[in-house]
Amino acid sequence: QVQVVESGGGLVQAGGSLRLSCAISGPTRSSFAMGWFRQAPGKEREFVAAITWSRGRTFYADFVKGRFTISRDNAKNTMYQQMNSLKPEDTAVYYCAAAFGPYSDYLKADEVDYWGQGTQVTVSS
Repeated sequence: QVQVVESGGGLVQAGGSLRLSCAISGPTRSSFAMGWFRQAPGKEREFVAAITWSRGRTFYADFVKGRFTISRDNAKNTMYQQMNSLKPEDTAVYYCAAAFGPYSDYLKADEVDYWGQGTQVTVSS
């Protein structure tokens, strides 16, 4: 069974940086996508970024472009999200996601096959 496990997150001041990691294990395929979603209190879960595992194509929500970078290490079966210039409005629970298809470049929540447990990111002003 496929598992995705996040790590990282925490409390940081506005303008600071954090890095999230997500390890995937189990029977994967040669072609799949992974990504990050986030959910703030009282709001719906929203797409943040995605990466295709085989080719490393990346896609970002407009509100993180230029600040967040998604990457993956195929040898370690791990995806990362480097988050710079963090803002208080980035405060949310961040979820790792894996989609085995069909899926869009900008992942939709209903295309996700496996979710991580979520990790809290809090940005203080």
